[in-house]
Amino acid sequence: MVFLPSYSPNLNLIERLWRHVKKQVLYSRYYETFPKFKAAIMGCINSTSTSNRKSLETLLTLKFLVIGKTQIVNT
Repeated sequence: MVFLPSYSPNLNLIERLWRHVKKQVLYSRYYETFPKFKAAIMGCINSTSTSNRKSLETLLTLKFLVIGKTQIVNT
């Protein structure tokens, strides 16, 4: 087991997926209606295993850098 900080979105896989969805669907785009917005989000999520697979393989890796114990310097 490895201790993770209480807030570490870069280590949470769902946050990485959400970042990918925002980049693909939300950045610089306007949707006139909520159903169009919802369809775009669902389309991106549903295509994660097909058309977006290559970009997600590098984004959703489980390889983390583990930092050993560090010395705390009191000033």
